[in-house]
Amino acid sequence: MQGLFGIMRKAMLGIGLAAMLASPLAAQKKQLLEYPSIHSPVVGEKGMVVSQNAIASRVGADMIRRGGNAVDAAVAMGFALAVTLPRAGNIGGDGFMLVHDSQSGQDIFFDFRSVAPKAATLPMFLDNQGKEADVASRGYIAPSVPGTVAGLFMAHKRFGKLPWAQVVAPAIALARDGVALTPDEAFVFSWGKDRLSTSKAARSAYYKPDGSLYRAGEVLKQPDLAWTLGQIAKRGADGFYKGPVAEKFAADMKANGGIITLQDLADYRAVERKPLRGTYRGLDIVTAPPASAGGATLLNMLNILENFDLKSSGLGSARTLHLLSETMKLGYADRYKVLGDTDFAKVPLSGFISKSYAQERARLIDPDKAKPAEALGAGDPWRFESPSTTHFSVADANGMVVSTTYTLGADFGSGVMIAGTGILLNNQMNNFSHVQAAKALAEGKPLPPNAMAPGKRMLSTMMPTIVMKDGKPWLITGTPGGSTIIDTVLQVIVNVVDFKLNVEEATHQPRIFQDASDKLRVEPNFNPDTVRLLSAMGHPITSDETMGSAQSILIDGGLYLGAADPRRPGALAVAP
Repeated sequence: MQGLFGIMRKAMLGIGLAAMLASPLAAQKKQLLEYPSIHSPVVGEKGMVVSQNAIASRVGADMIRRGGNAVDAAVAMGFALAVTLPRAGNIGGDGFMLVHDSQSGQDIFFDFRSVAPKAATLPMFLDNQGKEADVASRGYIAPSVPGTVAGLFMAHKRFGKLPWAQVVAPAIALARDGVALTPDEAFVFSWGKDRLSTSKAARSAYYKPDGSLYRAGEVLKQPDLAWTLGQIAKRGADGFYKGPVAEKFAADMKANGGIITLQDLADYRAVERKPLRGTYRGLDIVTAPPASAGGATLLNMLNILENFDLKSSGLGSARTLHLLSETMKLGYADRYKVLGDTDFAKVPLSGFISKSYAQERARLIDPDKAKPAEALGAGDPWRFESPSTTHFSVADANGMVVSTTYTLGADFGSGVMIAGTGILLNNQMNNFSHVQAAKALAEGKPLPPNAMAPGKRMLSTMMPTIVMKDGKPWLITGTPGGSTIIDTVLQVIVNVVDFKLNVEEATHQPRIFQDASDKLRVEPNFNPDTVRLLSAMGHPITSDETMGSAQSILIDGGLYLGAADPRRPGALAVAP
């Protein structure tokens, strides 16, 4: 077992040794211990668990202590977050899980993205002006058929070590016995009261009988959710998609004009897919395939950035941020044009993530000046074609790692809770390209790849990702954040790979966001000198909120280094 100093030194440095420790002579001259970074990761020797919620992180760590593996921990955390983080944690939403199995060396991707109900039609989601209607985002029409329970059950059936009921049990206890709200959690219920007033069940579950708020420190119990979780513990995925829970689900939908039926629930299937693979500066990147738009766009952006020497331009410099921004602009333009559910749409996936295509796109970037988004435009990857969300990361001592991102869509999803079940539903029907589809139909053009169809998965930015080094997991990362997800994960990877930051330091760096528009968004309190330089390069700058909540693990020298993103209160890295 390593001494405390040896462990801490590696943790502080993250990658390599600092100059102060480069030689025995330098060490002898030092009289006081100094550290090279102001941000230090949590250090573990037997694994690591990181999530946006402290209680859920402790649940995951406890699963590993009890003899479970990383999948057991991830599944337990997924259910726990449905209780402790209802703004995003869920059993009424969907997501993706990426698993590296150390025994076989395989990487497996579990796609439990939700699907459109069979009764869904395009006119339901458009107003009289052809714009997306409010019902696509809130209320009983907004939810798609949830996938979370099916996905967690599939992953556990394939890799779980502990009994299913034992993995679900902590969430049942939390819902039954209650959770003392933190100040942030109490505030979030205040912020979301309007949306949660969409259904009587949600109002009853999250507010006092007189409609007043729970205050910080008060205990919130969720008995209906505890009952539903008990059905899932007894019957597996069938406890959600069939039987009493499904019957309550379908009845409440019918009573309130919703379109999800018993048949929709019974027909839902999670899917095991091959993850997308790419490389970045000699490292292997394993990430999410469609219906995630995030993984492919990430690989496209990394391929473009390989054409530039970011290290020489410097961490956080205006030049580096300019190159990142222009790269993001190119990636997002293509993402909107070519990506969709590959079970329904023909997508130029291999062309989009090819190095040759990236080189062509990189030539469009002026290293000294921003170009208008319209001038850059979307490319043609077909020519290169060959024949609030939350994230949690887990690593166990045996080399299995799990990266999971799942979502309700908006914070608190559709605002709809199914009566008698405690299930808060997503609002993912607004993630289809309704307006673009209507325009294409009116103009007699082909539908966009992300057009809605019954049973189809809508495009997502979620992208759990693993960076491999020498064939083994090295960096496990992912984030919530809607449209900012792709750019956030990109910057975490660049910070670690190009600038050699430790994982905590990489997580704390200020972030930017650029999509296919001309506006470059920066986080609050961004360096004003850098902002002026970026403006002089032609970037219109905006700033409002922080971006993402990356929960990451870096495995180095036999140590597990956990970084919980401070951008959303309550995140915690826990060493089992």
